Amino acid sequence: MGLPMERNIHAPTVPSGPTTAGTGFKDLTKFSMVELMNEKEHIEAELSAYSSVLTSQGVTMDTTLTTFDGFPRDDIDVAQIRTTRARIVHLRNDHKEVMKYLEKGLHAHFEALQQAQNGTAVSGNSSTAQLPILNGLATSSATTTETPFAKVNSVASGSPADQAGLKAGDSIRSFGSVNWVNHEHLSKVGEVVQQNEGRALVVKIVRQNESGPGTRELSLSLIPRRNWGGRGLLGCHLVPL
Repeated sequence: MGLPMERNIHAPTVPSGPTTAGTGFKDLTKFSMVELMNEKEHIEAELSAYSSVLTSQGVTMDTTLTTFDGFPRDDIDVAQIRTTRARIVHLRNDHKEVMKYLEKGLHAHFEALQQAQNGTAVSGNSSTAQLPILNGLATSSATTTETPFAKVNSVASGSPADQAGLKAGDSIRSFGSVNWVNHEHLSKVGEVVQQNEGRALVVKIVRQNESGPGTRELSLSLIPRRNWGGRGLLGCHLVPL
């Protein structure tokens, strides 16, 4: 028996098919750093929209779509979920491709900066044209990947986040393997937390000094776990920067 068409109201208002940075659609080698950043944000927005479709159906990328005896489940829109999952796979591949060129451009930028600092002529290097744009991103490749990408909005008392030492207002530089260049609107943080329940994750943060101006950098050990007395595995709320 078919499912009601009303289920389609949950579909995201984005086009179907690989329209982003897939091979054969856009020549990323001709993109400026600003265009690559815009492409990255566009893909991440699409990923967020499609992820919300799965969430509205109560499934993930790995949830089984069949009953124990092999029939399609009748409590979800199986066709829509399959289409959504396929689109997410396309977008993730597009995102990896964009990030490859973005990171390559950043490395070229840092190399140009180093040459400039050493007094080496950099004329003719195409990356120098990007210097005014990229200078605000970071001063080295290490600091770029650890540029804060999220802020702690709240921390529940007695939660794993509280016990690890996280506080409201902390800026997240890295959360396990997740950082500024790969967090995908924080969706990767959720994946890392789910995959590491009961295991310690290193969380690098920037915290405002309480006694005066300036900030300090801290590395905390956070263990996601259930049954701590509240909701979720962390007990904190993160918001993207």
